[in-house]
Amino acid sequence: MSQATAPALPARYQVVERQEETHDTVTLCLRPVDQPIPEYRPGQFTMLYAPGIGEVPISISGTGPDLGLVQTIRAVGAVTRALCACTPGRMIGVRGPYGTDWNVASAAGDDLLIVAGGIGLAPLRGALLAALGHRELYRRVVVLAGARSPEELVFARELDRWHRDGAEVAVTVDQAAAGWTGHVGVVTQLIGRADVDSARTTALICGPEVMMRLTARELRALGVPAARIRVSVERNMRCGVAECGHCQLGPLLLCRDGPVIGYEVAMPLLAIREL
Repeated sequence: MSQATAPALPARYQVVERQEETHDTVTLCLRPVDQPIPEYRPGQFTMLYAPGIGEVPISISGTGPDLGLVQTIRAVGAVTRALCACTPGRMIGVRGPYGTDWNVASAAGDDLLIVAGGIGLAPLRGALLAALGHRELYRRVVVLAGARSPEELVFARELDRWHRDGAEVAVTVDQAAAGWTGHVGVVTQLIGRADVDSARTTALICGPEVMMRLTARELRALGVPAARIRVSVERNMRCGVAECGHCQLGPLLLCRDGPVIGYEVAMPLLAIREL
């Protein structure tokens, strides 16, 4: 393993593009300055380092030019605020990629159902783009996305392109704003409208834990096997390499055994309240 990708030493990446998604969320396009980290699989995450402040785990939302990365970040603390404030030309550190992936290819021949709540659409974006890049392999690709309000919807500028590329896209918001003509309500209300074949559906879910629990229960009630439902659980990850133990959840260390977990494993663990 080279120094540039050693677990304890971040690789240098330069911000080449910054896109504001919402009032507190930005997407950064990063380009490697030295040796890039290994190629990621959709669903994996990196540890992003803001020099002089610290590092945080952030799911990878896509691939950028020149072996780069696309990472979507919500400003919720000192490190994420510093990362969100980065403008083109700034340098940050990247470790990874770490963790498990969505295994999108396993849904080939069947319906792929992607259900996202809020910023949870970011870890799912790579899976969606991978499926649309080989659209002929899937019977249907369905995206159900929920947000608190229209202004809180990430990747809003991409929805039309996803539709043109072959995805069925439905969006709902908790609270409508002036001019909103779409659905109002929680994202689980869209599942029945999706009309997927439960026996031939693989579901990928990411969002707040309560949303993932309710979505998975709704899909199970419709007959989707638990083994074909996957969730992304990202509690308390600190080191990324399963050494510090902060992310232990039952028998799992989430930075190693997650974040993507089959629902048959995650179901009892999600009942454990986060401290």
